[in-house]
Order: sequence, then structure tokens, then C-alpha cells
Amino acid sequence: MGRIDASPRFADKPAVTLNADPLSAIAALPLWDGTPRFDVLDGGISNLSYVATDRRGKYVVRLTRDFPFHDVYRDREGEVARAAYRAGLAPELIYAGPGVMISRYLDAKTLGAADVRRDIPRVAELVRRFHREVATGSAFTFDVFAVNAGYLRALAEHASASRMAEWSAIHAKLSSMRPNRVPVFGHHDLLPGNILDDGRRLWLIDFEYAGHGDARFDLGNLASNAQFTPAQSSELLGAYFDHEGHDDAAPAHRVMEAASLLREGLWSLVSRQHIRERNVDYAGYAEQNFARLDEVLADL
Repeated sequence: MGRIDASPRFADKPAVTLNADPLSAIAALPLWDGTPRFDVLDGGISNLSYVATDRRGKYVVRLTRDFPFHDVYRDREGEVARAAYRAGLAPELIYAGPGVMISRYLDAKTLGAADVRRDIPRVAELVRRFHREVATGSAFTFDVFAVNAGYLRALAEHASASRMAEWSAIHAKLSSMRPNRVPVFGHHDLLPGNILDDGRRLWLIDFEYAGHGDARFDLGNLASNAQFTPAQSSELLGAYFDHEGHDDAAPAHRVMEAASLLREGLWSLVSRQHIRERNVDYAGYAEQNFARLDEVLADL
């Protein structure tokens, strides 16, 4: 793990105005010990990230902006990132300004789906700790059913009538099966790439969608993103609920897996309309999620 408290805490000021050469503007901030070197950090499908190295060490620089079309606002994300750091679950956010967020670098492995499937108890405990220990003053609530309804409205003029009818029917079916809510402050974007392993412990990153929500969604989201089998989902539920009544949670879990996959597919198509920062095949990514959605729906 990178040093967390070895260098001075950066302030949120002065602000940086990003232009056609954002890295030069960031390098000019009076934050660095020497001129930083920037190396592209792979991963992510909506924001550009770099590892910045100066004489003190390494930092993760993320170039980003508000995404109103996803109800994502960076001030809120920064507040959650700081709360997660205070809980010992995330790297420290040391600078936040218009268009840029800078965090301490962790010498850690980014998990893949297979890694998550192999380490279900530890991942379940990480999620449970986030639900129990992270708190902010944010009033933001994430409701996957409301999100999917909003995405369907946004896509009405961009997708064929047949696809819209198909997605709308799936959304209506899942909404009618909506399980009882288990209220928590959730992450809501539990892609394997948002979990890091430094060899001793796990960390969470990227809190764009974090807010008040439903534990059932985070678990379904995690399972759908890591392509769990039913047996692996049962293991996840047993670990998270400490083997108390988790069998009753299995049908609700499957509904949330489906709602998560619908959300991911629709999210990607909405992103295709708005995000130009990344050269990503958003349509292809959407179809991958819709194909997995069909598999889950076959069990409902």
C-alpha cells in the first residue's frame, strides 16, 4: 500500500481551470514536490485517470466532470470519498477542484471478476463495513427502479420502438417484484475494478453513485458485475447476512441482479449520448449486459 500519511495534506484550493492541456494546468498547481510525471492509468469507462509521480510519491489524478444525465455530481462524490477514507475503506482524497480529483495512490491490485468470485467472504465484509461505517450529510438516494425509469425516458428518442418496448416490459416486471428494502448508505457501483487489494486488505474507490439506498441492490450489483453463479450468490448472501435468514433473500437477490444488469445496459446507452472523454464501445458493453440480463430473467 502507498504511504497514506507520509506527505502533507493538500487543500481544496487553489482551483485549477482545465483547458485543452489539462495535465499542464494540474502540473502547475502548487501542490507538488517537483514537476510531476503523468502516466495513463488503465481502467474505468467514463473518466480519464493518471498516476502522477513527484518526489514525495504517487497520486491518482482523475479528470472528470459532473454528469447530470447520470445524477452524478463531484462535490457529493468527494464528500463520500472523504467519509470512506475516515472509515478506513478508501484512499485519501487530497485535492478536489473543477474537473479534477486527486487521491493518494495505493500499491494495490485492481480486482477482476474472477478475483471477486474467489474472495467472496472478504468482499462481503468490505461491503458490509461500507454499509455500516460510512456516513455523510448527503440526502441523495439511489433507487435502481427510479434510475431505470429515468434512463428509459432519456432513451425514448434514441432507441428503436421494439427495444424500448422490450426494456420497458422488463422494467415493469422487475418493479412489480421489487423486494422489501434493507436501508443502508450504499456504494451502488460495485464493479470488480472498484475494489483494490494491497495484499493485506481490500479498498473501495469511485463513489459517484453512493448514497442512501438498499443493501439488496449493492449485493445484486456486485453479483451481476462479477457474473456470480447461483451458488456464489448464496455464498455472498450467507457471508453478508452472517448466515441468518439469507435463504429468504435469494429471490430478492435475483430480482436485484436483473435490475442491476438492466441499469448497466441502459447506463451505457445513455453514456453513449453524452460521454466523449473515453473511446469506449458503449453499445457493445450495453449488449453484454443485456445478454446476461436474459440469463437472469430466465430464472424469474
